[in-house]
Order: sequence, then C-alpha cells, then structure tokens
Amino acid sequence: MAIAILGAGTAHAQRDPAYAAARAAGQVGERTDGYLGIVGTATPDIRALVNKINIQRKAAYTQGAQAGSTVEQFAFVSGCNLIARTQPGEMYQAPDGSWKKRGAGAPERDPRCV
Repeated sequence: MAIAILGAGTAHAQRDPAYAAARAAGQVGERTDGYLGIVGTATPDIRALVNKINIQRKAAYTQGAQAGSTVEQFAFVSGCNLIARTQPGEMYQAPDGSWKKRGAGAPERDPRCV
C-alpha cells in the first residue's frame, strides 16, 4: 500500500523536468526517512522543489498511515522502498546519514528495512 500511495506523488514529481535534472545531477537524493533531501549546497530553486515534493509526500504518508501505522512509520517504510528503487548514479542517504551515489549493486539500507 505504501508504494501505491507514494507512487502517484512520485510519478507526478518525475514528470517535472526540474526534478529529473536535479536528480540526475546529484543535487537531490532519497533520505532514509522517506523524504527528498538536498545533497550539497542548495539553490533557492532546488530548495523550493524539494519542499514542494516533500509536502506531497507528507500528504501521501498521512493518508497511508490511516491504515494503522504512524506517519513516521509509513514514511520510513516508504524511504526504504524509495532508496531500493534508486538507479545507478542517483544519490541516497546511507544508514549512517552520509550521502552515497548508487553504484551497480544494491544501495546500503537501514537494517530495519525488509
């Protein structure tokens, strides 16, 4: 269910050329908490883009959490899934909080991710 609810918001964001460009350039990445993060120095445009996407994600997590989990739990599980779905070359947050560029193998994920 987490993927279905988040999928609509993620699909909409991926149609945004600014989001696609920022993701490809490594300016943004998936955080362990289910939200989009800024990698490095943020421009006002990147900050606005990330805020907009994170507002959409929070709304999706809030809706999904009504099925019996907290918003934070739902966001965490979504973060696990979003990090798993990153593509080689994209940025993601490792369990220790550092930013990593996805290689050909699986990304490092929190041990609580299933």
